[in-house]
Amino acid sequence: MTTIVDIAVNNEGFSTLVTAVTAASLVEALQSPGPFTVFAPNDAAFAKLPAGTITTLVQNIPQLSRILTYHVVAGRYKKEDLVGVKTLISLEGSQIDLDISENGFEANNATVIAADIEADNGIIHVIDTVMLMRPHWFHPIMRSGMATNPS
Repeated sequence: MTTIVDIAVNNEGFSTLVTAVTAASLVEALQSPGPFTVFAPNDAAFAKLPAGTITTLVQNIPQLSRILTYHVVAGRYKKEDLVGVKTLISLEGSQIDLDISENGFEANNATVIAADIEADNGIIHVIDTVMLMRPHWFHPIMRSGMATNPS
Protein backbone atom coordinates (compact mmCIF):
# COMPACT_ATOMS: atom_id res chain seq x y z
CA MET A 1 0.00 0.00 0.00
CA THR A 2 1.48 3.35 -1.05
CA THR A 3 0.34 6.06 1.36
CA ILE A 4 0.61 9.82 1.19
CA VAL A 5 3.57 9.55 3.58
CA ASP A 6 5.29 6.93 1.40
CA ILE A 7 5.07 9.22 -1.62
CA ALA A 8 6.45 12.18 0.34
CA VAL A 9 9.29 10.14 1.87
CA ASN A 10 10.31 8.79 -1.53
CA ASN A 11 10.35 12.19 -3.23
CA GLU A 12 13.38 14.41 -2.56
CA GLY A 13 11.24 17.52 -3.06
CA PHE A 14 9.34 16.88 0.16
CA SER A 15 12.19 16.48 2.66
CA THR A 16 11.17 19.55 4.70
CA LEU A 17 7.54 18.44 4.78
CA VAL A 18 8.55 14.94 5.90
CA THR A 19 10.72 16.41 8.67
CA ALA A 20 7.84 18.65 9.81
CA VAL A 21 5.24 15.86 9.71
CA THR A 22 7.59 13.61 11.68
CA ALA A 23 8.31 16.32 14.28
CA ALA A 24 4.58 16.93 14.70
CA SER A 25 3.90 13.18 15.13
CA LEU A 26 1.47 13.18 12.19
CA VAL A 27 3.06 10.32 10.23
CA GLU A 28 0.76 7.65 11.65
CA ALA A 29 -2.36 9.75 10.98
CA LEU A 30 -1.35 10.33 7.35
CA GLN A 31 -0.66 6.62 6.91
CA SER A 32 -4.18 5.73 8.06
CA PRO A 33 -6.86 4.79 5.50
CA GLY A 34 -8.20 8.36 5.31
CA PRO A 35 -9.00 9.30 2.69
CA PHE A 36 -7.24 12.64 2.68
CA THR A 37 -6.47 15.38 0.22
CA VAL A 38 -3.15 17.03 1.02
CA PHE A 39 -2.01 20.37 -0.33
CA ALA A 40 1.67 19.53 0.06
CA PRO A 41 4.23 22.34 0.09
CA ASN A 42 7.44 21.28 -1.59
CA ASP A 43 10.90 22.19 -0.31
CA ALA A 44 10.94 25.37 -2.44
CA ALA A 45 7.69 26.46 -0.74
CA PHE A 46 9.24 26.07 2.70
CA ALA A 47 12.34 27.92 1.50
CA LYS A 48 10.16 31.01 0.87
CA LEU A 49 9.40 31.30 4.59
CA PRO A 50 11.42 33.87 6.56
CA ALA A 51 14.73 32.61 7.90
CA GLY A 52 14.35 30.67 11.14
CA THR A 53 10.63 29.97 10.70
CA ILE A 54 10.99 26.21 10.31
CA THR A 55 13.31 25.94 13.33
CA THR A 56 10.86 27.98 15.40
CA LEU A 57 7.92 25.80 14.31
CA VAL A 58 9.75 22.55 15.09
CA GLN A 59 10.23 23.95 18.61
CA ASN A 60 6.50 24.82 18.83
CA ILE A 61 4.80 21.51 18.00
CA PRO A 62 1.18 22.70 18.60
CA GLN A 63 1.63 25.54 16.09
CA LEU A 64 3.45 23.27 13.65
CA SER A 65 0.63 20.70 13.90
CA ARG A 66 -1.95 23.40 13.32
CA ILE A 67 -0.19 24.65 10.18
CA LEU A 68 0.31 21.13 8.83
CA THR A 69 -3.30 20.02 9.44
CA TYR A 70 -4.40 23.21 7.70
CA HIS A 71 -2.95 21.66 4.53
CA VAL A 72 -5.08 18.48 4.86
CA VAL A 73 -8.75 17.95 4.01
CA ALA A 74 -10.84 14.88 4.82
CA GLY A 75 -11.87 13.17 1.60
CA ARG A 76 -10.31 12.28 -1.73
CA TYR A 77 -10.52 15.25 -4.12
CA LYS A 78 -8.92 15.33 -7.53
CA LYS A 79 -8.74 18.65 -9.34
CA GLU A 80 -11.71 17.69 -11.52
CA ASP A 81 -13.79 17.05 -8.37
CA LEU A 82 -13.06 20.56 -7.14
CA VAL A 83 -14.07 22.50 -10.26
CA GLY A 84 -16.80 24.88 -9.11
CA VAL A 85 -15.99 24.33 -5.43
CA LYS A 86 -15.03 27.60 -3.78
CA THR A 87 -13.98 26.39 -0.32
CA LEU A 88 -12.96 23.35 1.67
CA ILE A 89 -12.59 22.98 5.43
CA SER A 90 -9.20 21.72 6.56
CA LEU A 91 -8.63 19.18 9.32
CA GLU A 92 -7.38 22.14 11.36
CA GLY A 93 -10.91 23.58 11.04
CA SER A 94 -10.25 26.66 8.93
CA GLN A 95 -11.46 27.43 5.45
CA ILE A 96 -9.27 26.95 2.38
CA ASP A 97 -10.32 29.09 -0.58
CA LEU A 98 -10.04 27.47 -3.99
CA ASP A 99 -9.77 29.03 -7.43
CA ILE A 100 -9.72 26.62 -10.35
CA SER A 101 -9.82 28.02 -13.84
CA GLU A 102 -8.28 27.50 -17.26
CA ASN A 103 -5.37 29.59 -15.96
CA GLY A 104 -4.55 27.38 -13.00
CA PHE A 105 -5.42 25.87 -9.65
CA GLU A 106 -4.93 27.86 -6.46
CA ALA A 107 -5.55 27.14 -2.80
CA ASN A 108 -5.43 30.32 -0.73
CA ASN A 109 -2.09 31.99 -1.42
CA ALA A 110 -0.57 28.90 -3.09
CA THR A 111 -0.48 27.70 -6.68
CA VAL A 112 -0.87 23.99 -7.31
CA ILE A 113 2.13 23.03 -9.43
CA ALA A 114 1.33 19.31 -9.64
CA ALA A 115 -2.21 18.02 -9.13
CA ASP A 116 -3.75 14.61 -8.61
CA ILE A 117 -0.85 12.54 -7.29
CA GLU A 118 -2.66 9.40 -6.19
CA ALA A 119 -1.95 7.41 -3.05
CA ASP A 120 -3.97 4.52 -1.67
CA ASN A 121 -5.25 6.76 1.12
CA GLY A 122 -5.81 9.98 -0.79
CA ILE A 123 -4.63 12.62 -3.21
CA ILE A 124 -1.66 14.99 -3.10
CA HIS A 125 -1.65 18.40 -4.77
CA VAL A 126 1.86 19.89 -4.69
CA ILE A 127 1.86 23.61 -3.89
CA ASP A 128 4.50 26.30 -4.33
CA THR A 129 3.83 28.20 -1.09
CA VAL A 130 3.08 27.20 2.49
CA MET A 131 -0.58 28.13 2.98
CA LEU A 132 -1.29 30.57 5.76
CA MET A 133 -4.48 30.61 7.75
CA ARG A 134 -6.44 33.76 7.22
CA PRO A 135 -7.53 35.81 10.24
CA HIS A 136 -11.02 35.13 11.62
CA TRP A 137 -12.28 38.46 10.24
CA PHE A 138 -11.10 37.87 6.64
CA HIS A 139 -13.99 35.80 5.25
CA PRO A 140 -16.88 37.86 6.71
CA ILE A 141 -15.40 41.03 5.23
CA MET A 142 -14.84 39.41 1.84
CA ARG A 143 -18.40 38.01 1.81
CA SER A 144 -19.90 41.37 2.75
CA GLY A 145 -18.30 43.10 -0.22
CA MET A 146 -16.74 45.65 2.10
CA ALA A 147 -13.24 44.82 0.97
CA THR A 148 -11.72 47.61 -1.00
CA ASN A 149 -8.83 47.78 -3.37
CA PRO A 150 -6.55 50.59 -2.21
CA SER A 151 -5.37 52.83 -5.00
